[in-house]
Amino acid sequence: MAEDKMPFVGKLVILIVIVGCLAGGYYFLAKPSNSSDPGNSPNDPKNSNSSSSNQWKGNTIEIGIAYGTEKKTWLEWAAQEFAKTPDGEKIKINLIPKGSQEGAQALVAGDNKIHVWSPASSLYKETFIQDWQVKYSNNPIFKEESLALTPMVFVMWDERYQAFISKKQNLTFTTIEAALKEKGGWATLANKPEWGLFKVGHTHPSKSNSGLMTLVLMGYDYTNKTKALGLKDILDSKFQDWMLGLEKGVNGLADSTGTMMKEMVLKGPSSFDAVFVYENVAIDQLKNAQGRWGELRVVYPRQNMWSDNPYYIIDATWSSKEHRAAAELFLNFLLSEPIQKQSLVHGFRPANPNVPIKFPESPFTMYEKYGLKIEPGSTCDPPKAEVINNLIALWQRSQATR
Repeated sequence: MAEDKMPFVGKLVILIVIVGCLAGGYYFLAKPSNSSDPGNSPNDPKNSNSSSSNQWKGNTIEIGIAYGTEKKTWLEWAAQEFAKTPDGEKIKINLIPKGSQEGAQALVAGDNKIHVWSPASSLYKETFIQDWQVKYSNNPIFKEESLALTPMVFVMWDERYQAFISKKQNLTFTTIEAALKEKGGWATLANKPEWGLFKVGHTHPSKSNSGLMTLVLMGYDYTNKTKALGLKDILDSKFQDWMLGLEKGVNGLADSTGTMMKEMVLKGPSSFDAVFVYENVAIDQLKNAQGRWGELRVVYPRQNMWSDNPYYIIDATWSSKEHRAAAELFLNFLLSEPIQKQSLVHGFRPANPNVPIKFPESPFTMYEKYGLKIEPGSTCDPPKAEVINNLIALWQRSQATR
């Protein structure tokens, strides 16, 4: 009998050992790793609803943003604020100031420091995509959103504006072209020979988005259209003569809209009687001008366009999944209400619809007497890339004959 019981006891002992081993293994595998480090515990309050920047696994990632300089002050402030956040501790924002077309050309050339392109507007987008696909074949834009809006405006010294409209009734590209033809300048326009020639400025169309937008709006002004500006319109010989005549009288051709506006305020009417700039750039300088050369007047063109300040996350071989994720985190930060409210301080119209534009402290209320308006007038559609390219070629001919 004893001999019969021994195998059973042995089997029971073996079974207990096996169960114990299985239980121990389960405990070991289920236990949180590095439990001695509270920072790694999923129950730690610091990790609850944790930032998605945890995916960088302790390494800082850097993203380069090529941006139009009209956003400089706002973006620099936003980047500093982002650095104070949990995401910002892991993501370094490298702001690279470049003209809108300059940024596109740098990307096509393979500048691997750029992961986001944020030009002043989407006007050059189609041309950029075409140029990119010739070299790389894929669609270069992984994601896009508008950061802020601003239309175009004429800015003129108020005294000269009043004299101008008494002669020409309104301020448009058509009346500017006629004024530039006056060989006597202000002597003919307003019996003010001491004011010299009539001087108007816009930025360089091959380097600055606002300069390119100026050419497009000249086309819309001449044709009296608001959409579908086509090759037939700009190849018309009468339009070409009109535009070339206007461009021969343009002063300056700065690379940057902000630089040109600053020069107008610093040097006064000796530099420009009128310039064509972004509304937000004008807002930034309105109060500065008052204490130097008198008041400025803001006038909206009868055909206008939105500069939508897009944020393009680039899909390039040098831009990893982590770069794109980091760029998207910064985009979300830029679109948050506190950051969008600050864009209004710099004259932009926030892209976040939850942020109001008109209230007592808004620049659109404070500077209304200078001509600022919420409604910018009729807005035009961006033309196709072929129209953009031919407008630039036409403009280059005007410079060759100066």
